[in-house]
Amino acid sequence: MSKASHLKDIGLKATGPRLKILDLFEEADSGHMSAEDVYRKLLAENIDIGLATIYRVLTQFEQAGILVRHHFETGKAVYELNQGGHHDHMVCVSCGKVVEFFDAEIEALQNRIAEQHGYRIVDHALYMYGECPDCLGKTGRRG
Repeated sequence: MSKASHLKDIGLKATGPRLKILDLFEEADSGHMSAEDVYRKLLAENIDIGLATIYRVLTQFEQAGILVRHHFETGKAVYELNQGGHHDHMVCVSCGKVVEFFDAEIEALQNRIAEQHGYRIVDHALYMYGECPDCLGKTGRRG
């Protein structure tokens, strides 16, 4: 299925800005981008899409389930493609690098804790904040 067909299937016109923004997320190295990151990447490619349009497209993509929005402690929302699988995040408080991970033991522990309190988890998000190896190397600090 083409990207244009996919957008039409979820009720969005396949406009140039929407297709280009979707391309950026599919090609992104880190997978997590803010609206400002998208804007800078578009400018670097000499594509003039305004920041207001970018925010509007990101919101539409989030509402359609194409993107997932996260609010890390960096103070700004970041988005990633919704790949359908659950994962957690580690965020570097120095450089903002984000690492995705999945750990079955953590998932099992969360479920046990919920059961002990009479809860059934329907959704959750785990964000861990620290310093990445690169930033630790710059400061000489180790745990």
